[in-house]
Amino acid sequence: MAMRDSKRPSKPIGSRHCDDPKIDYKEVAYLSKFVTPQAQILSRKRSGFCAQCQRELKQAIKRARHLSLMPFVG
Repeated sequence: MAMRDSKRPSKPIGSRHCDDPKIDYKEVAYLSKFVTPQAQILSRKRSGFCAQCQRELKQAIKRARHLSLMPFVG
């Protein structure tokens, strides 16, 4: 029997390389790619970042929310 491709996870959005520049809380358009419509932060598996970059992403999103640049709830 052939396996169906529908069970495969989707491709990560971000890049897995840590050569990327620092993630900035002021880049709301870039940060919004890593947030679901319900305003939840995507996991490392879905975002494609390493652990350190995922922590930076989380901190940047939280800072943007605190400064009212991004909504807390979609």
